[in-house]
Amino acid sequence: MKIGIVCYPTFGGSGVVATELGKALANNGHQVHFITYSQPARLDFFSENLFYHEVSMAQYPLFDFPPYETALASKMVDVVRFEKLDLLHVHYAIPHASVAFLAKQILKTYGIDIPVVTTLHGTDITLVGKDKSFSPVVTFSINQSDGVTTVSDNLKEQTLQYFEVAKDIQVIPNFIDLKRFSNKNHEHFKKAIAPNNERILVHTSNFRKVKRVEDVVRIFDQVNKVIPSKLLMVGDGPERRNAEELARDLGICDVIRFLGKQDAIEEILSISDLFLMPSGSESFGLAALEAMACKVPVISSNTGGLPELNKQGFSGYLSDIGDIDDMAKNAIHILKDDDTLAEFKANALVRAHDFELSKIVPHYEEFYSKVVESLKNQNKTV
Repeated sequence: MKIGIVCYPTFGGSGVVATELGKALANNGHQVHFITYSQPARLDFFSENLFYHEVSMAQYPLFDFPPYETALASKMVDVVRFEKLDLLHVHYAIPHASVAFLAKQILKTYGIDIPVVTTLHGTDITLVGKDKSFSPVVTFSINQSDGVTTVSDNLKEQTLQYFEVAKDIQVIPNFIDLKRFSNKNHEHFKKAIAPNNERILVHTSNFRKVKRVEDVVRIFDQVNKVIPSKLLMVGDGPERRNAEELARDLGICDVIRFLGKQDAIEEILSISDLFLMPSGSESFGLAALEAMACKVPVISSNTGGLPELNKQGFSGYLSDIGDIDDMAKNAIHILKDDDTLAEFKANALVRAHDFELSKIVPHYEEFYSKVVESLKNQNKTV
């Protein structure tokens, strides 16, 4: 099958999932064409089945903001026509689903009826999509898609709650490449970070308000008072400064390292003992899954799709949003002795295997075939 994938090319969850899915589909023999404004961050290797089409925009003084949606629609039309794609898979509703609808209508004038699959990832529904300035278009675009998926049961429920959706929604969870994300022996690296065998806690995110990074610092502060520890803060964003200032106020700057954006996150996870994710909202929790794959148990909030991923008392613990004391208590329980920590580490990997790439990608392939066949049957009856 020839598949077009439209996504954001950044480190965000939707872009990561879209890119990893495309790479896996290419490995399975499909021809995959990425259509976006820059090369996706994780599109980091060459394959004869992978192609990248950049959306370029001419700059005109007339426009205060470049009309990206128009340029994207034109590029989608161009790639579908000349690469003879069988299906378009757009990730994140805004603006990709609405742009896909426009491209689909244009392609019909060329005698091409391209099936469109839309995957909803989270904030396109729970945050941005609910905004009155977007919600009518989001609702329309979802209902006009030929197939719709979400990454968790919780996100499906929220989509049906917030929008008048007439389409069936298929839940296909996020996945992990266990060949890339696995625990690697980096004792020399671990010794450099924790020379006195301190426990290493880690948090990775885009440091937006919803990630509650100040809670991460406060949880760590409580843990460190009981168990000598180090904290690695990976990523960057608007809340980083507040987290740094809080660390100064608490007097724990010397045991926290802000590492900024990192490509080889699996290298950092491999030396870590515990992952902190106290988010105010998570549609799935891909960063937590990456940690589990590297044998790192998870302390998380119980919001969104996280209870579907993090098994209470097995791969880690869940607490109410903002319950710093409970999260710290659970963290201390996991880290208190080597045997308990080893058990949770082993369990985290067991849980990660449930979301292994080879188990999830076939669900997408099956869904693609179903959508393509359904559209063909519709066209036969018209």
